[in-house]
Amino acid sequence: MKSIFALSALFCLAFVQSQTHRFIYELQYKMDSTETGYEKLNMLLDISPKEVKFYGQNLAVTDSINTKFGTNNSHTDMSGQVVKRKINTFDNENYIAIKEGYYSFKTTDKISWVISDETKKVENYTLQKASTHFGGRTWTAWFCKDIPFNEGPYKFRGLPGLIFELSDSTKNFIYHLVKSQKLPDIYSTDNFVESNFGNKAVPINEKQKNKLIMDFYNDPFAFERNNFNKSNNNLKININGKEIHTVDELNTQTKNMQEVIRKYNNPIEADKAVHYKK
Repeated sequence: MKSIFALSALFCLAFVQSQTHRFIYELQYKMDSTETGYEKLNMLLDISPKEVKFYGQNLAVTDSINTKFGTNNSHTDMSGQVVKRKINTFDNENYIAIKEGYYSFKTTDKISWVISDETKKVENYTLQKASTHFGGRTWTAWFCKDIPFNEGPYKFRGLPGLIFELSDSTKNFIYHLVKSQKLPDIYSTDNFVESNFGNKAVPINEKQKNKLIMDFYNDPFAFERNNFNKSNNNLKININGKEIHTVDELNTQTKNMQEVIRKYNNPIEADKAVHYKK
């Protein structure tokens, strides 16, 4: 990792120049906590003079392709970890897509760390260990005092240095810093964080968010069902490549989707997991 960073002084100077510091983390995570294998994503931590943002790299890549070629492709975040906040605060704006809707809701996520004397070397960097309880999980972080940002993946911040590694005790979520970049300007995410490719985030609260999630679970094909009823049972509906011709077939697809939702119910903040009924 020795080639990732420039000298610490350059990081401080860059803020005067209104640049964006981008740190790229590889995220390994389990959508189903009972599985042994991992999904992998690259996540971006963008630190500018006034804001911090954390989101999937695929969102930025899709937006870049759309801008370059004039296309209108969309990409739905699968991590459930799109957040932004003002610099040096624990007040987060969270972004989430539910069915066709795109929403934002605010949370205050104070994180209290216990810093250990334990250290380890990674290339030329000395990392120090810290632990915390957050979101119903126990977390271990390794941070570097030589990189003068008290930030890290997702909502994890407040240590006296940048977080290089982060994982929960059950190894459901594992982050490793793999690269850093300095961007010449403040990087705009208007098209894919604050908006979802044309759909500006609708502000809601957490109670409303939970209701939307439950409404989707109770009838994930509500839109298709409504059109089906209006068609006097003559409409051919395509769901995941399968043509649906009857109400019974639609109900079967609904049950299958509900099973998938229950199976992949392993959010990073486990204490906020939705309790679905079979």
